[in-house]
Amino acid sequence: MAKRIGIEGSEAVALAVNVADVDVISAYPITPQTHIVEILSEYVADGKLDAEFIKVESEHSALSACLGAAAAGSRTFTATSSQGLALMHEVLFIASGCRLPIVMAVVNRALSAPLNIWADHSDSMAERNAGWIQLYVENCQEAYDTTLQAFKIAEDKRVLLPVMVCLDGFVLSHVIEAVDILDKFEVAKFLTSFTPKYVLDPKQPITMGAWASPEYYFEFKVQQEEAMKEAKKLIVEVNRRYAKLFGRKYGDGLVETVNTSDANIVFVTLGSMTGAAREAVEMLRSKGKKVGLLKIRTLRPFPANEIREAIKNVKVVAVASRDLSPGSFGGAALSEVRSALYELKKRPHVIGFVLGLGGRDIKVEDFLTIAHKAYGVLRKNRANRDFEFIGVKG
Repeated sequence: MAKRIGIEGSEAVALAVNVADVDVISAYPITPQTHIVEILSEYVADGKLDAEFIKVESEHSALSACLGAAAAGSRTFTATSSQGLALMHEVLFIASGCRLPIVMAVVNRALSAPLNIWADHSDSMAERNAGWIQLYVENCQEAYDTTLQAFKIAEDKRVLLPVMVCLDGFVLSHVIEAVDILDKFEVAKFLTSFTPKYVLDPKQPITMGAWASPEYYFEFKVQQEEAMKEAKKLIVEVNRRYAKLFGRKYGDGLVETVNTSDANIVFVTLGSMTGAAREAVEMLRSKGKKVGLLKIRTLRPFPANEIREAIKNVKVVAVASRDLSPGSFGGAALSEVRSALYELKKRPHVIGFVLGLGGRDIKVEDFLTIAHKAYGVLRKNRANRDFEFIGVKG
């Protein structure tokens, strides 16, 4: 039976890694990710987790060590944030290109400069072309459950791709919430031991990450794209299986919708801001406003079909982003959603809002402001601008 305890998001991730029975953890501490690997190092030191904990000199080395461990057939985990993820950049592509099922918690934090240690999606959004599956979580319970699901998804023979579990720095990593945790016997019903499809073995030598000339490189990239398509189906399957065993699911695994069937306006969100958006939807609905919510849980593979189906009859789509892509007029999710809706014969007005950068609070009132602006678009039947900033001083 699940046991409910009050823990911070970082410990929820560490507990999930513990019951997943990983073989190798390699990490370099960086705020606000540090608590995850601190707790895991204590588990290993105290004999609560039979794993190799590799202490390295940088995040680049942390992921490189995981790469080698995964290639040798180990279930591996690491965690990072912000500049640490940026330092891993070249190794991210190697891990996905070698089809190594590493799981990494990315505790989302703004990138310097100016130096900032608080929540912001700019770090993981900058790596969305690296070939990693990206899952964004709303609360500590989802961080725990999604970490377990990530191993199941990454290690499936149809996929074999690394997975990022993205949780907002401090907002989730350092906040205590009630979380239902499982023991190893329960998790074993869902997550079996890792049996690699390919492994570096001197007795049966193979090559990983080989030189590929133009005659071959293209096909490797196509295989990664095909694996992403399989991952999309598998994420749905894993979400359904997890719900059957433990009673918790997150939409269809790709997106979660609230009151979208009759909505005129729909908020689109990622991560912890979704909680504020839920409250705003409830308040607006109580006043007779037809407003709904679509939470993107899986950014990669991008759920374009599911988004189209959920909001095909909506008049205004308001995409809220906790990142800024300078020069592209808004956050990364805005351009992705716009692209997804392009195929609809009757397209809704899509407007973007950037908020919460550098850890600035995202409040229920911010979504009420967004709703007010969306209703203005609805009345005018046009948007005044591509995107707006919410909560900027002066």
